[in-house]
Amino acid sequence: MSRVLAGPFCTQILADYGAEVIKVEQPGQGDDTRYWRVDGETPTWGKENKMSYYFAAVNRNKRSITLDVKREEGKKILLSLVEKADILVENFIPGKMEQFGLGYDVLAKLNPSLIYASISGYGAEGPYSKRAGYDIIAAAEAGLLHITGERDGPPTKPGVALTDISTGLYTHGAILAALQARRRTGKGQKIDSSLFETQLSLLTSVATVWLNMKKEATRFGTEHPSIVPYAAFKTKDSWLVCGAVNNRQFKTLVGLLGCVDVVDDERFGSNDRRIENRDSLKGILDACFVKRSTEEWLSALEGSGMPYGPINDMEHSFEHPQAKARDMIEEVDFEGLLGGKLRTVGVPVKFGDTKAFIRRGPPRLGEHTDEILREIGMDAGEIEALRENGVL
Repeated sequence: MSRVLAGPFCTQILADYGAEVIKVEQPGQGDDTRYWRVDGETPTWGKENKMSYYFAAVNRNKRSITLDVKREEGKKILLSLVEKADILVENFIPGKMEQFGLGYDVLAKLNPSLIYASISGYGAEGPYSKRAGYDIIAAAEAGLLHITGERDGPPTKPGVALTDISTGLYTHGAILAALQARRRTGKGQKIDSSLFETQLSLLTSVATVWLNMKKEATRFGTEHPSIVPYAAFKTKDSWLVCGAVNNRQFKTLVGLLGCVDVVDDERFGSNDRRIENRDSLKGILDACFVKRSTEEWLSALEGSGMPYGPINDMEHSFEHPQAKARDMIEEVDFEGLLGGKLRTVGVPVKFGDTKAFIRRGPPRLGEHTDEILREIGMDAGEIEALRENGVL
């Protein structure tokens, strides 16, 4: 019962790992992200008008049922599904499921072993609990945008919805922990996660510095607040990232760059001194890196033990030899897409014995409604009556 990103990302991970996931969607409309298409995307879907690559990215390996849970008949069907379920994931504003008559207290009486995961913007309690949750708002209010961007530039949004995605990651881990707890106790429980709390936790060392020193964080672009050098550098033809996390690596780096005299400069003799003089050092290193192409620098850095790599666009990211070696591009059948095949990002975690795999593509809206209803004992006549009455 989740929509958009955090919840669907969470349940897709579980689905990739083998869970049978049923996506409950609003009749006629479904998940809003079915309609979130980038410029030029629509023609690639042919006659399919309720599907997007955004939706496809986080809803594979799931079945879809359309169900109006505000109607008594729809609620009854959901309760039948919950009765046999291990997990329910929802991301309504806190209190909305209770309004439907489907709150945790109700569902736990029906199925005491149920793991009920609720994802919201701010959590179930507190003065902001009734506010809707959005990735960029949580990223703003919980500090991420304040620390993201160039030092002399405005706050910058990351290229993907990191707060949403990370909330999904946290929640999937919490669900698995709750399943383990159920093995010991025999009882399910409610899990309450939020975008705001997730983003605060993601501040990690930045947060700990503030909490203990009251030292305000600033934006550093690609640079690191406590390691210098560690940044993106312009080369003759593109960009690469490179760093030196200790004095030994720093000596190696400046030696490769051909500016060995920097080693004896007392301004750069330790990481503390390099932090104090980061602008001066950055200027020197910038002048060195721009003299050669990225490929030339990659060849020079190969085998050095240094942290380094090119800044790849999407083409080069997915042409990367590791992406191919680790099966990070997969293909599934999807008739609605021109060409009949959907290419998707592979499962990033590999299991030794129980392989995670992509069994099916993203579902069409309500694609499995009849199938799922038959599984809970309904016949064709009952299903058709529900459809005519707008329940499905």
